[in-house]
Order: sequence, then structure tokens, then C-alpha cells
Amino acid sequence: MNGVRVALGGIVKRFGAVQVLHGVDLAFEPGRIVGLLGENGAGKSTLMKILAGYESPSAGELRVNGRPVRFDGPRAAEAEGIVLIHQEFNLAEDLTVAQNIFLGHEKRRGGWLDDAAMRAVARRVLDDVGLRQLDPDARVRELIVAERQLVEIAKALSRRARVLIMDEPTATLTPGETGRLFELVARLKDEGVAVVFISHKLDEVERLTDEVVVMRDGRVVAREPTAALTRAQMAKLMVGRELADLYPPRAEVPAGAPVLLSVQGLSVPGWAQDVSFEVRAGEILGFAGLVGAGRTELFEGLLGLRERTVRAIDIAGVPCRPRSPREAANAGLTYLSEDRKGRGLHVRFGLRENLTLMALERHARPWLQPASEAAALEQAVREFGIRCGSLDVSAGSLSGGNQQKLALAKVLHPGPRVVVLDEPTRGVDIGAKREIYALIRRLADEGRAVVVVSSELMELIGLCHRVAVMRAGRLQATLSAVQLNEQELIAHATGTH
Repeated sequence: MNGVRVALGGIVKRFGAVQVLHGVDLAFEPGRIVGLLGENGAGKSTLMKILAGYESPSAGELRVNGRPVRFDGPRAAEAEGIVLIHQEFNLAEDLTVAQNIFLGHEKRRGGWLDDAAMRAVARRVLDDVGLRQLDPDARVRELIVAERQLVEIAKALSRRARVLIMDEPTATLTPGETGRLFELVARLKDEGVAVVFISHKLDEVERLTDEVVVMRDGRVVAREPTAALTRAQMAKLMVGRELADLYPPRAEVPAGAPVLLSVQGLSVPGWAQDVSFEVRAGEILGFAGLVGAGRTELFEGLLGLRERTVRAIDIAGVPCRPRSPREAANAGLTYLSEDRKGRGLHVRFGLRENLTLMALERHARPWLQPASEAAALEQAVREFGIRCGSLDVSAGSLSGGNQQKLALAKVLHPGPRVVVLDEPTRGVDIGAKREIYALIRRLADEGRAVVVVSSELMELIGLCHRVAVMRAGRLQATLSAVQLNEQELIAHATGTH
């Protein structure tokens, strides 16, 4: 297979009056892995969508092996060997895994769909990404988030990419799955594939890439060999300033602080068995575990999103058995889903509609008052640091990090006593992570109980007073702050303790 060199020259992109790319010049060579870094809103995803045919440049040109090209869509880019794995999933939930992998590229035999051939190729690419046990005929809606991410990667491999753009591919993966993915990327590099790796996990960028390109405010500000930069230097180039300590100081939980959430004997069929825990006012409790351990499903059961059995749930000392997220919110418990696009936000709605959806009664006297909603949005944009250019855009037009801030503002708008945050910094840059960590710390300082479900062990260690570790649906251990380290968490999560 021949390598492909792609070059972007003088790329400009405007959305209405807002210019997000300012004359970007960049080239990617066969057999090289380039880390593309920048804060949310720096222009990384927009630039890669132009390269992959999802957006058209306002000015500038693309060249493939020195030949000018203009893509009228992603299929034209894929015909040139350029494939983008999206940060947000781009799968049809009601179709099977094999059907998703070949959607728009179906194999045919004698005019009929060749299902057997498609299943065989799907089986091979699923093996490549570590999903050996996954049935190609399984419906995507039945998959957990990590499996969907790996199916996205398998879909890209089936296109025989020569330029592979990976936008936050490890955000939902365990360390083991990430390791297998990196082995696959190294193999693709040896085969002459050019890989663009977009990630906010600087340790992974350091481990995987040959060189680093840093974008800031729609411009390329640095391109250096990865070995020439420390992680601290990468972070400084991204944000344009020195970053102070990433995690805010951990305050002690006040003596005698009341229990704001008590859960006894919660079981979710197929996912969690007899889990009990409690969280006090001013406390941040983490939940760790490998993908499939049942953490997300446990809290979906708590909120009434899944079938469950439970002996007792008390919220702020009041017995409660919520049958829906709205009932939970009315009782003082709110939940931020790990699936920002699917369950966290209505991406086609405006910012105002998303923010106030869980607390419309606040803005109705008795009819809905747009002025009241607009004032709440202005306050949220200031308080959460949401970069949006205009308040009248849709949620889907925001960068991933700013969508996450909007989702946080939405679930906090009703003023809950207990806040459950599932993967709160997934796909978020290091500067925005610091802001979100400070917000979580502030929630605890205000006397709320906070639960953080995260796959990033250092995040749990840096933030939490205690961490509960789940394995195969059961609570294995709850570790205090003085016991927290990566080795202990991994040992409990894998059952090797």
C-alpha cells in the first residue's frame, strides 16, 4: 500500500462572522504519528473536519501527494484514503455492528448485499481493536460506551485508511484497551499510514507520537519533535501561560457533616449486585473500575433509567425511590451522563433551551419568560467559562469542552444537594479540566455531596476524599485519601489485591 502525503495551505474557516481558522499551513507525512494539541476551541477538530471532507474551507487549499483536491463530502476524502474517527460517536444505534462498519460502503454480490463477506471483514477488524468476543450482529444500542468507541475505530480500519485522524480515541478506554490500540497504531505506522492523534492526555501523546503540533486560537503556534518537549511545556504551549497545580487543595470534610446520599443494597440486573455507599455534605466520593465494571449502570439504576432493586435510598435524610431523573432532581439529586451528545445535551437546541430544560418552572410565571432564561444563560456563560461567540448558537456548534461546561451548567441549574458526574472531563483540554476540577471543589465547599465516576485514576486521586472501586458489578473496596495511589486502585479493580 502506498503512503499518502496531505498538505493544508492557508486554510481559513469562518462560521458567519466568526473566524475560527486563520491561514493554517500544515502537512502530514506517511509513516509518521503527529499529536495535534490545543485547548477546546483552538480549531483542531474544525481543521480535521476540513481535511476529512466534513467541512469546506472558506479559503485555502488541500493537496494530496502534491495534487490539489476539493472534497464535497467525507466519501470523497475516504476515496483518497483520509478517514476521521470522530470524538462524538457517529453510529446508527438501531443497526448492527457489521452494518455500521459498512454503512455507505456495503459489499455486494450479484446485486445483493453480501452479508457473509461483511460479517467476515467486520470480525477481522473487531479482532484488530480487541473486540474478539463482540458479535458483529449485535445492535449498537446494546453496546457500552467503550465498545462503541472501538467500533468507530474498527469502522475506520475497514476503509483501509492511509491518513487516519483519531479525535480523542482513548477517552472511554481502559489502560489495557488503550495499550492494544497503541499497538495497532504502531502497526499502521509501519505500514506507511499517516496518523493524526488528537488528545488531551499528554502522557499518551508523549508515549505514542513522533512529533507534536500545537494550535491556539485558530493558528499553529508550534511544531516540535515529541522528544524535545516535556508535558509541562506542551501544556504551556496549549494555553499560552504557565499552569498552576491542576487539582485544587482538598479541604477536609467537616466533622459531623450530614449524609446527603445513602444507598443500601442497590442491584441492577446484569450490571451491579448489592452495592451500598454514602456521601456526606462537603465530600467528593470517586467511583473507579474497569470498563464494564458497572459504575455507569449502577447510577443509571439509581436514577430510574434502568431496572433495579434496592433496600433504601435516602437523599438529604428523606427516603426516596426516584423512577426518573426528573423525580431524582426534584428530590435534590442530579446526574451528568458520560454520553454528552446522546444523553447530556440536545445538540440541535440552543444554549438557553439546554440550560433551563431541567428547571423550566423557575422561568415560568406562569408562562415561560425568555428574558429570565436569557439572564440565566448569561450568568452560566460567565460562571462556567463557556466560550460560544454568540448566545444564539446551537449546543452542537460548541467545541467538546464547551459542550461539557454547558452540560455541567444544565445539571447544576436546579440547585441540587447531591451531584453525580460521570466522566466529567472526557474529551476536555487541560485548561478546561483545571476549571472543572475547581468547580467540583467549589460544589463540595458549598456543602453539596459530589460523586465523580471516572476512568482517569489520577483525576480520582487528585480530587476525591474517598474512592469506591467496583469490579464485575460488586463494590470491592472504599479507599480513603491516604490510601489512594494508582497501584492500589488497579489492584482492586482487577482483583489482584
